[in-house]
Amino acid sequence: MIVIVVTACPVGLRGHLTRWLLEISAGVFVGKANARVRALMWQRVTDMVKTGRAIMVYSADNEQGLAFEVHAHDWIPVDFEGINLMLRPAPRQATRDSDREAGWSNASKRRRYGNR
Repeated sequence: MIVIVVTACPVGLRGHLTRWLLEISAGVFVGKANARVRALMWQRVTDMVKTGRAIMVYSADNEQGLAFEVHAHDWIPVDFEGINLMLRPAPRQATRDSDREAGWSNASKRRRYGNR
């Protein structure tokens, strides 16, 4: 079983994937193919996706029963003691004092001066 999800890709890539897989939703393709065809499809996806993103999940002979490939995605696949996981980068925090506005908050101004 193969699942390929493409985002912001050219229409030609979607048409190319429909030769082997079914498009069950916009940009989501599902089907079954051997390892050689799967590798060739993934190569075509990475060549044609341009500025978009792509993820492929497929059946594999391991403990999880699946493996995945990622192209131009923020999340990174990592191997954690034999189990493949997706590493999500930490969000950026802008809590430095220089980023805050000087002065009183609107709520404190209303309390100080009454509800005018």
